[in-house]
Order: sequence, then structure tokens, then C-alpha cells
Amino acid sequence: MQPGIFRKTILVTGANGQLGSEIKELASLYPRFNFLLTTRNSLSIADLDSLKSFFEKQQIDYCINCAAYTAVDKAEEEPEKAFLINADGAGNLALICRDHRTKLIHISTDYVYDGSRHEPLKEEDAVAPLNVYGWSKLKGEELILNHYPSSLIIRTSWVYSSFGNNFVKTILRLCKEKDRLNVINDQYGSPTYAADLARVIMKFIEVGEASKDHNGIANYCNHGTTTWYDFALAIKSFAKSNCQISPISSNQYKTAAKRPAYSILDTTKIKGMLDLDIPSWEDSLSNCLKKLLA
Repeated sequence: MQPGIFRKTILVTGANGQLGSEIKELASLYPRFNFLLTTRNSLSIADLDSLKSFFEKQQIDYCINCAAYTAVDKAEEEPEKAFLINADGAGNLALICRDHRTKLIHISTDYVYDGSRHEPLKEEDAVAPLNVYGWSKLKGEELILNHYPSSLIIRTSWVYSSFGNNFVKTILRLCKEKDRLNVINDQYGSPTYAADLARVIMKFIEVGEASKDHNGIANYCNHGTTTWYDFALAIKSFAKSNCQISPISSNQYKTAAKRPAYSILDTTKIKGMLDLDIPSWEDSLSNCLKKLLA
């Protein structure tokens, strides 16, 4: 960084989560940006007054909202908490970002769809969440676009990382602890490595320095389709585990929240926006597992 050159500031909310942690890992590669990494304890997006005070103290050029209530099953028991963060909190950020002319990049989910289609889901396809979590995230999208249409919302799916709690780390642990596992084989999706998503977000910001017209909703996930069962088999194979994994139906594994049977996202739009070459879920899983098992 040359002396005297002004660095633009990127605020990352929810910086201790999977995606926030991956962005933190990348920060050193972007010396021309100043990163403000906040957690729920240091900055609550549900507290509008706190947000106002925070934004008034510094010039923030970009806000990446990784803060979210992600306990899908628990949300069925405490919908108020899910909506407070995923809906009201997202709306608060949109209002503040609008007032300060801060570009907002918000992360949403494939769970806004009902899973009834059998072809990759486009941004304009009908939404009809099956659970409280999905409804709370959809309401957040609506509030953001109503308050601040210049925001960018990225819908993603089946996120995992070397950080935090996720399916990949759970399967690795269970393969060590158990001889047999049952995993659902009738839900189809595209796993997303949070490290890849973090790089896409940073590319949006870099491109955004020259082009301010990236807004609305865009889907991102890794390339390819799988089931939770085949995803688990791939993890087991890489880890060279002897655990026996058997397929079961969703009806055989009851959860508090219903999940979409099909939530593969069409990424044509985002590939065109950024001229992306999206890695396959298999290649990205391999990269993550190499890091985890090193």
C-alpha cells in the first residue's frame, strides 16, 4: 500500500461465522481495504441505535452481512429470535447503509424456495419457504430491497467451511466415533465452500469499484449436484474412513423443520456478472478437507 493512498473500509458483520471467518482469512490479500470485523457481541444488527452510532463514527464503504440466525430446527421453537436477526436486523442494515451510501452485500439462502421444482432455481422463480428459518430470510430479503434497492443479495446453499459447525465437520467426527451412519438421500442440492463464496464477494467489491450496477438477487453455489448421502460418501472416502454409511429417506429422519427436496441454484446470472469459472463441489470439498485433515 503506497503512503497517502486512502483505503476504503469493509464492514463484516457476523465475522466469527463460517463465511465471516473465510473473509477474515482473505483480508491480508486485499491491502487496499480496511476490514472492520464485528461479532454479535461487538455489533448487534438487531439494535438500530447501535448501528447508527457505529456508522456515524467511521466511513464504511461496503458492508458484508454474514450475521444470521442459522439454527434451522431451533427456529421452529423460537421464531421471534430468527426474525429479529434475519429479518429485522437485515432491514436495519439496509436503512443504515442507505443513509450512509454504503454498498450492502447480504447473504441469503436456498431455503426461500419450496423444493418442488426439478430444474436449477433462478433468482426470479417463485419463493415459498417450508420453515421458519426460510421465511425469516425471505422477509430479510424483502426489507432490504424495499429500503435499499441498490443492495446485492446472494442466495447460497449447503454452506460448509473449515471454520464453525457444518455438515462436513460433523460427518468427519461421526466417521471417527461410529461404525455406521444413516444419511438422507432424497434431498438434492449443491454444496458451497464458504472460502469460494468469500472470494466471489471480494470480486464483487473489486468490480464494484468500477461498476456500481450490481444489485438485486444473485445465486451462488459450487458447480454440480449431489444428495446429503453422496456428499457424506465423498467426505468418508477422502478421510479414508471404514464407517458404513447407508441411505435413508427424509421420512425416516424426522426434523423439526421441513427441508426442500430440491434446491439446486442456477448460477448463470452471477457467472455473467463477474465472468466466473465456478469450481465443482467435489474439487472445493477436496480443498476444504485437505485443510481440515492437514
